[in-house]
Amino acid sequence: MKLIGFHPDADAEVIEAAQYYEVRKTGLGSTLLSEVEKALNQIVRNPEASPRIGRRLWKKSLRSFPYNLFYAVYQDRIRILACAHQKRRPFYWRKRLK
Repeated sequence: MKLIGFHPDADAEVIEAAQYYEVRKTGLGSTLLSEVEKALNQIVRNPEASPRIGRRLWKKSLRSFPYNLFYAVYQDRIRILACAHQKRRPFYWRKRLK
């Protein structure tokens, strides 16, 4: 099983999205975090099951929220590059590949 890590900006995006939903409705932020956790577990178990969008890049859509987790798979680890809203600023996170 590969280790999973977050780009600092991706981590901040998850927190920001959870806070946004929590303000809208109590408990909804926690639901988002649970959804992210489920997606991460699926990624760790089978990182190449999601749609591939690049040489070593994949996209995992969240089930109940309009967000995608973009991640890179390396030999020894998985790195979450972004938790990106599906309708805003496509591919802004590509600079994080470096």
